[in-house]
Amino acid sequence: MTASFPSRVLVTGGAGYLGSVLVPMLLQRGSQVRIVDRFYWGTEPLAPVLGRVELVHGDVRDLPAGVLEGVDAVVHLAGLSNDPTAEWAPEANWQMNAVATERLAEACRAAGVRRLTYGSSCSIYDGLPGGRTYDERAEVAPRGAYATSKKYGEEALQMLAGPDFCPVILRQATVYGYSPRMRFDLVVNTFLKDALVRGRLSLHGGGWMWRPLVDVSDVARAHVACLAAPEEAVRGEVFNVVHDNYQIRQLAMLVAGSAQLFGHAVALDEAPLPSLVRDYRCSARKLHDRLGFEATVTPLESIADMLGRLTEAGQPEFSHPRYYNIAWMTLLADVQPHLAPFASVI
Repeated sequence: MTASFPSRVLVTGGAGYLGSVLVPMLLQRGSQVRIVDRFYWGTEPLAPVLGRVELVHGDVRDLPAGVLEGVDAVVHLAGLSNDPTAEWAPEANWQMNAVATERLAEACRAAGVRRLTYGSSCSIYDGLPGGRTYDERAEVAPRGAYATSKKYGEEALQMLAGPDFCPVILRQATVYGYSPRMRFDLVVNTFLKDALVRGRLSLHGGGWMWRPLVDVSDVARAHVACLAAPEEAVRGEVFNVVHDNYQIRQLAMLVAGSAQLFGHAVALDEAPLPSLVRDYRCSARKLHDRLGFEATVTPLESIADMLGRLTEAGQPEFSHPRYYNIAWMTLLADVQPHLAPFASVI
Protein backbone atom coordinates (compact mmCIF):
# COMPACT_ATOMS: atom_id res chain seq x y z
CA MET A 1 0.00 0.00 0.00
CA THR A 2 1.98 2.96 -1.28
CA ALA A 3 1.50 6.45 -2.69
CA SER A 4 3.86 9.10 -4.00
CA PHE A 5 5.71 10.70 -1.12
CA PRO A 6 5.31 14.50 -0.72
CA SER A 7 8.14 16.39 -2.40
CA ARG A 8 7.96 19.44 -0.13
CA VAL A 9 6.90 19.16 3.51
CA LEU A 10 6.29 21.89 6.06
CA VAL A 11 6.94 20.83 9.66
CA THR A 12 5.55 23.04 12.40
CA GLY A 13 7.59 22.67 15.57
CA GLY A 14 10.31 21.02 13.52
CA ALA A 15 13.11 21.91 15.92
CA GLY A 16 11.42 20.26 18.90
CA TYR A 17 11.76 16.89 20.63
CA LEU A 18 9.87 14.98 17.93
CA GLY A 19 10.51 17.34 15.02
CA SER A 20 14.29 17.10 15.24
CA VAL A 21 13.98 13.30 14.91
CA LEU A 22 11.42 13.45 12.11
CA VAL A 23 13.10 16.05 9.86
CA PRO A 24 16.13 13.85 8.96
CA MET A 25 13.72 11.02 8.06
CA LEU A 26 11.88 13.31 5.65
CA LEU A 27 15.17 14.36 4.07
CA GLN A 28 16.13 10.70 3.66
CA ARG A 29 12.89 10.19 1.75
CA GLY A 30 13.97 12.94 -0.66
CA SER A 31 11.59 15.65 0.52
CA GLN A 32 12.49 19.31 0.71
CA VAL A 33 11.69 20.46 4.25
CA ARG A 34 10.56 23.84 5.51
CA ILE A 35 10.40 24.30 9.28
CA VAL A 36 8.24 26.80 11.12
CA ASP A 37 9.31 27.16 14.74
CA ARG A 38 9.87 29.82 17.37
CA PHE A 39 13.18 28.07 18.15
CA TYR A 40 12.83 28.30 21.91
CA TRP A 41 15.73 25.83 22.08
CA GLY A 42 17.64 27.38 19.21
CA THR A 43 18.65 25.57 16.02
CA GLU A 44 21.24 23.27 17.60
CA PRO A 45 18.90 20.22 17.54
CA LEU A 46 18.92 20.54 13.74
CA ALA A 47 22.68 21.04 13.42
CA PRO A 48 23.33 17.95 11.24
CA VAL A 49 20.77 19.09 8.64
CA LEU A 50 20.83 22.88 8.85
CA GLY A 51 22.27 23.30 5.38
CA ARG A 52 19.51 21.16 3.88
CA VAL A 53 16.35 22.69 5.38
CA GLU A 54 14.56 26.02 5.17
CA LEU A 55 13.99 27.71 8.53
CA VAL A 56 11.10 30.10 9.13
CA HIS A 57 10.97 31.83 12.49
CA GLY A 58 7.28 32.02 13.21
CA ASP A 59 4.47 31.25 15.62
CA VAL A 60 1.87 28.68 14.63
CA ARG A 61 -0.77 31.05 16.01
CA ASP A 62 0.18 33.66 13.41
CA LEU A 63 1.83 31.95 10.46
CA PRO A 64 3.99 34.10 8.18
CA ALA A 65 2.51 34.95 4.79
CA GLY A 66 3.46 32.53 2.02
CA VAL A 67 4.65 29.81 4.37
CA LEU A 68 2.45 27.23 2.60
CA GLU A 69 3.59 28.23 -0.88
CA GLY A 70 4.83 25.24 -2.84
CA VAL A 71 4.08 22.84 0.03
CA ASP A 72 2.59 19.39 -0.66
CA ALA A 73 2.08 18.27 2.93
CA VAL A 74 2.24 19.55 6.49
CA VAL A 75 3.31 17.75 9.65
CA HIS A 76 1.76 19.71 12.50
CA LEU A 77 3.72 19.24 15.74
CA ALA A 78 3.83 22.79 17.14
CA GLY A 79 2.11 23.58 20.42
CA LEU A 80 2.38 22.87 24.12
CA SER A 81 3.25 19.23 24.39
CA ASN A 82 1.85 17.60 27.51
CA ASP A 83 -0.60 17.84 30.40
CA PRO A 84 1.61 19.72 32.90
CA THR A 85 2.63 22.35 30.33
CA ALA A 86 -0.98 22.88 29.28
CA GLU A 87 -2.13 23.31 32.89
CA TRP A 88 0.73 25.79 33.42
CA ALA A 89 -0.37 27.99 30.49
CA PRO A 90 -3.99 27.04 29.66
CA GLU A 91 -4.79 30.03 27.42
CA ALA A 92 -1.66 29.57 25.31
CA ASN A 93 -2.40 25.85 25.19
CA TRP A 94 -5.87 26.54 23.77
CA GLN A 95 -4.53 29.04 21.24
CA MET A 96 -1.77 26.72 20.01
CA ASN A 97 -3.32 23.27 20.21
CA ALA A 98 -6.94 24.07 19.35
CA VAL A 99 -7.44 27.38 17.54
CA ALA A 100 -4.15 27.37 15.63
CA THR A 101 -4.72 23.78 14.47
CA GLU A 102 -8.09 24.71 13.01
CA ARG A 103 -6.69 27.82 11.31
CA LEU A 104 -3.73 25.91 9.89
CA ALA A 105 -6.04 23.29 8.42
CA GLU A 106 -8.23 25.97 6.86
CA ALA A 107 -5.14 27.63 5.40
CA CYS A 108 -3.89 24.32 4.00
CA ARG A 109 -7.17 23.60 2.31
CA ALA A 110 -7.33 27.12 0.84
CA ALA A 111 -3.74 26.82 -0.43
CA GLY A 112 -4.28 23.41 -2.01
CA VAL A 113 -2.10 21.49 0.48
CA ARG A 114 -3.68 18.05 0.36
CA ARG A 115 -2.05 16.15 3.24
CA LEU A 116 -1.67 17.08 6.92
CA THR A 117 -0.58 14.82 9.77
CA TYR A 118 -1.44 16.02 13.25
CA GLY A 119 0.37 15.10 16.44
CA SER A 120 -2.52 14.52 18.83
CA SER A 121 -2.28 12.57 22.09
CA CYS A 122 -3.47 9.43 23.84
CA SER A 123 -4.12 11.73 26.81
CA ILE A 124 -7.55 12.02 25.21
CA TYR A 125 -8.38 8.60 26.74
CA ASP A 126 -7.51 9.76 30.26
CA GLY A 127 -10.58 9.76 32.48
CA LEU A 128 -12.25 6.75 30.87
CA PRO A 129 -12.96 3.81 33.22
CA GLY A 130 -9.90 1.69 33.99
CA GLY A 131 -9.47 -2.01 33.32
CA ARG A 132 -9.95 -1.77 29.54
CA THR A 133 -7.73 -1.14 26.55
CA TYR A 134 -9.25 1.57 24.37
CA ASP A 135 -9.12 1.96 20.62
CA GLU A 136 -10.02 4.86 18.36
CA ARG A 137 -13.76 4.07 18.54
CA ALA A 138 -13.97 4.91 22.24
CA GLU A 139 -16.32 7.72 23.26
CA VAL A 140 -13.74 9.97 24.84
CA ALA A 141 -14.47 12.74 27.32
CA PRO A 142 -11.19 14.58 27.97
CA ARG A 143 -10.85 16.15 31.41
CA GLY A 144 -7.58 18.09 31.19
CA ALA A 145 -6.67 21.27 29.31
CA TYR A 146 -4.21 19.47 27.06
CA ALA A 147 -6.50 16.60 26.05
CA THR A 148 -9.46 18.94 25.58
CA SER A 149 -7.50 21.16 23.20
CA LYS A 150 -6.23 18.15 21.25
CA LYS A 151 -9.77 16.80 20.90
CA TYR A 152 -10.91 20.15 19.48
CA GLY A 153 -8.06 20.04 16.97
CA GLU A 154 -9.04 16.51 15.93
CA GLU A 155 -12.67 17.46 15.39
CA ALA A 156 -11.72 20.56 13.38
CA LEU A 157 -9.56 18.46 11.06
CA GLN A 158 -12.25 15.84 10.56
CA MET A 159 -14.81 18.52 9.74
CA LEU A 160 -12.51 19.86 7.01
CA ALA A 161 -11.60 16.47 5.52
CA GLY A 162 -12.81 15.94 1.98
CA PRO A 163 -11.78 15.10 -1.58
CA ASP A 164 -9.39 18.07 -1.64
CA PHE A 165 -7.95 17.72 1.88
CA CYS A 166 -6.57 14.65 3.67
CA PRO A 167 -5.85 15.23 7.37
CA VAL A 168 -4.53 12.31 9.44
CA ILE A 169 -4.68 12.32 13.24
CA LEU A 170 -2.02 10.49 15.24
CA ARG A 171 -2.84 10.00 18.91
CA GLN A 172 0.67 9.65 20.22
CA ALA A 173 1.33 7.70 23.40
CA THR A 174 3.64 9.03 26.11
CA VAL A 175 6.95 9.33 24.31
CA TYR A 176 10.38 8.19 25.45
CA GLY A 177 13.83 8.04 23.92
CA TYR A 178 16.75 10.09 22.72
CA SER A 179 16.32 13.23 20.64
CA PRO A 180 18.76 15.98 19.65
CA ARG A 181 16.36 18.28 21.56
CA MET A 182 16.52 16.11 24.67
CA ARG A 183 13.86 16.20 27.36
CA PHE A 184 13.98 14.79 30.87
CA ASP A 185 10.38 15.66 31.80
CA LEU A 186 8.83 12.53 30.24
CA VAL A 187 8.26 9.50 32.46
CA VAL A 188 10.93 7.10 31.13
CA ASN A 189 13.45 9.87 30.52
CA THR A 190 12.71 11.32 33.98
CA PHE A 191 13.32 7.95 35.61
CA LEU A 192 16.62 7.69 33.73
CA LYS A 193 17.71 11.14 34.92
CA ASP A 194 16.70 10.36 38.52
CA ALA A 195 18.57 7.05 38.40
CA LEU A 196 21.77 8.78 37.32
CA VAL A 197 21.47 11.87 39.52
CA ARG A 198 19.71 10.65 42.68
CA GLY A 199 20.18 6.92 42.56
CA ARG A 200 16.53 6.64 43.59
CA LEU A 201 13.22 6.38 41.76
CA SER A 202 9.92 7.39 43.37
CA LEU A 203 6.89 5.20 42.73
CA HIS A 204 3.79 7.26 43.44
CA GLY A 205 1.08 5.01 44.83
CA GLY A 206 3.33 2.05 44.17
CA GLY A 207 3.48 2.82 40.44
CA TRP A 208 0.58 0.54 39.52
CA MET A 209 -0.91 2.98 36.99
CA TRP A 210 -0.97 2.02 33.30
CA ARG A 211 0.25 4.25 30.49
CA PRO A 212 0.67 3.71 26.74
CA LEU A 213 4.28 4.31 25.68
CA VAL A 214 6.19 4.74 22.42
CA ASP A 215 9.72 5.71 21.35
CA VAL A 216 10.18 9.08 19.67
CA SER A 217 11.70 7.49 16.57
CA ASP A 218 8.64 5.28 16.14
CA VAL A 219 6.34 8.31 16.37
CA ALA A 220 8.38 9.99 13.64
CA ARG A 221 8.12 6.86 11.49
CA ALA A 222 4.35 6.83 11.98
CA HIS A 223 4.08 10.35 10.56
CA VAL A 224 6.20 9.27 7.58
CA ALA A 225 3.96 6.24 7.05
CA CYS A 226 0.84 8.42 7.07
CA LEU A 227 2.39 10.84 4.58
CA ALA A 228 3.16 7.91 2.28
CA ALA A 229 -0.21 6.14 2.54
CA PRO A 230 -2.95 6.40 -0.09
CA GLU A 231 -5.42 9.13 0.79
CA GLU A 232 -8.36 6.73 0.90
CA ALA A 233 -6.65 4.72 3.65
CA VAL A 234 -6.07 7.65 6.01
CA ARG A 235 -8.30 10.62 5.16
CA GLY A 236 -9.89 11.94 8.34
CA GLU A 237 -8.78 8.87 10.29
CA VAL A 238 -7.53 8.68 13.87
CA PHE A 239 -4.67 6.29 14.69
CA ASN A 240 -3.18 5.45 18.07
CA VAL A 241 0.62 5.33 17.96
CA VAL A 242 1.65 2.97 20.75
CA HIS A 243 4.39 0.43 21.31
CA ASP A 244 2.67 -1.14 24.30
CA ASN A 245 1.06 -0.39 27.65
CA TYR A 246 3.21 -0.44 30.77
CA GLN A 247 2.72 0.05 34.47
CA ILE A 248 4.85 2.84 35.86
CA ARG A 249 6.59 0.44 38.24
CA GLN A 250 7.56 -1.77 35.27
CA LEU A 251 9.26 1.22 33.67
CA ALA A 252 11.05 2.07 36.91
CA MET A 253 12.41 -1.46 37.20
CA LEU A 254 13.59 -1.43 33.58
CA VAL A 255 15.44 1.83 34.17
CA ALA A 256 16.90 0.70 37.50
CA GLY A 257 18.16 -2.59 36.09
CA SER A 258 19.66 -0.97 33.02
CA ALA A 259 21.36 1.77 35.04
CA GLN A 260 22.88 -0.85 37.32
CA LEU A 261 24.48 -2.52 34.30
CA PHE A 262 26.20 0.82 33.67
CA GLY A 263 27.48 0.91 37.27
CA HIS A 264 24.74 3.05 38.87
CA ALA A 265 23.09 1.64 41.99
CA VAL A 266 19.39 2.55 42.03
CA ALA A 267 16.78 2.16 44.78
CA LEU A 268 12.99 2.26 44.40
CA ASP A 269 10.94 4.26 46.92
CA GLU A 270 7.21 4.39 47.63
CA ALA A 271 5.68 7.87 47.37
CA PRO A 272 2.16 9.29 47.85
CA LEU A 273 -0.27 9.43 44.96
CA PRO A 274 -0.54 12.79 43.21
CA SER A 275 -3.84 14.68 43.26
CA LEU A 276 -4.59 13.65 39.67
CA VAL A 277 -3.86 10.05 38.70
CA ARG A 278 -3.60 9.14 35.01
CA ASP A 279 -4.29 5.47 34.38
CA TYR A 280 -5.30 4.23 30.91
CA ARG A 281 -4.36 1.78 28.15
CA CYS A 282 -4.62 2.07 24.36
CA SER A 283 -4.52 -0.25 21.36
CA ALA A 284 -2.44 0.36 18.23
CA ARG A 285 -4.15 -2.40 16.23
CA LYS A 286 -5.84 -0.05 13.74
CA LEU A 287 -2.55 1.49 12.55
CA HIS A 288 -1.11 -2.00 12.09
CA ASP A 289 -4.15 -3.35 10.24
CA ARG A 290 -4.59 -0.30 8.02
CA LEU A 291 -0.95 0.50 7.12
CA GLY A 292 1.05 -2.45 8.38
CA PHE A 293 2.86 -0.13 10.79
CA GLU A 294 4.36 -1.33 14.08
CA ALA A 295 6.27 0.57 16.70
CA THR A 296 9.39 -1.52 17.24
CA VAL A 297 11.66 0.22 19.79
CA THR A 298 11.04 -1.16 23.28
CA PRO A 299 11.58 0.90 26.43
CA LEU A 300 14.47 -1.40 27.33
CA GLU A 301 16.20 -0.77 24.00
CA SER A 302 15.57 2.96 24.25
CA ILE A 303 16.87 3.15 27.82
CA ALA A 304 20.03 1.29 26.82
CA ASP A 305 20.47 3.64 23.86
CA MET A 306 20.10 6.74 26.04
CA LEU A 307 22.49 5.35 28.66
CA GLY A 308 25.04 4.58 25.97
CA ARG A 309 24.79 8.05 24.45
CA LEU A 310 25.04 9.77 27.82
CA THR A 311 28.00 7.64 28.83
CA GLU A 312 29.84 8.24 25.56
CA ALA A 313 29.20 11.99 25.39
CA GLY A 314 29.41 12.68 29.11
CA GLN A 315 26.37 13.30 31.26
CA PRO A 316 24.62 16.61 30.58
CA GLU A 317 23.93 19.15 33.27
CA PHE A 318 20.66 17.47 34.20
CA SER A 319 19.53 20.43 36.30
CA HIS A 320 19.69 22.85 33.34
CA PRO A 321 16.22 24.26 32.57
CA ARG A 322 16.56 23.56 28.83
CA TYR A 323 15.73 19.90 29.43
CA TYR A 324 12.37 20.69 31.04
CA ASN A 325 9.65 22.48 29.09
CA ILE A 326 8.05 24.48 31.89
CA ALA A 327 11.37 25.48 33.49
CA TRP A 328 12.79 26.65 30.14
CA MET A 329 9.68 28.57 29.12
CA THR A 330 9.50 30.23 32.53
CA LEU A 331 13.12 31.29 32.15
CA LEU A 332 12.39 32.72 28.70
CA ALA A 333 9.49 34.70 30.11
CA ASP A 334 11.70 36.14 32.85
CA VAL A 335 14.55 37.08 30.52
CA GLN A 336 12.64 38.14 27.38
CA PRO A 337 8.93 38.58 28.17
CA HIS A 338 8.02 39.33 24.54
CA LEU A 339 9.23 35.83 23.61
CA ALA A 340 7.21 34.10 26.31
CA PRO A 341 5.44 31.03 24.92
CA PHE A 342 2.25 32.11 26.65
CA ALA A 343 2.28 35.63 25.17
CA SER A 344 -0.87 35.88 23.05
CA VAL A 345 -0.42 36.66 19.36
CA ILE A 346 -4.02 36.09 18.30
